[in-house]
Amino acid sequence: MKKLHSVLCAAVLALCANAASAHGNVQCKEYPKSEWRPHTELQDKLVKEGWTVRRMEKTDTCYEVYGKDPKGKRVEAFFDPKTLERVEED
Repeated sequence: MKKLHSVLCAAVLALCANAASAHGNVQCKEYPKSEWRPHTELQDKLVKEGWTVRRMEKTDTCYEVYGKDPKGKRVEAFFDPKTLERVEED
């Protein structure tokens, strides 16, 4: 039982480390909220480009999108809220 506990703990730590680093290096330019375009505009744009949008969130400086890209790959992607362009990791 102790061995199983150790294996489970290691698995949980690995998953947490992976999740924490998923967007550690993404930096969107900061704009006043009044300059942000509506998130629905981003969603419409992505759907037209072939994305499947499952969920969208706002961070302090970015739109964060969870879904599938046009190739069908599951992604967590960040977009500039003013230009709606994708922001890649540094």
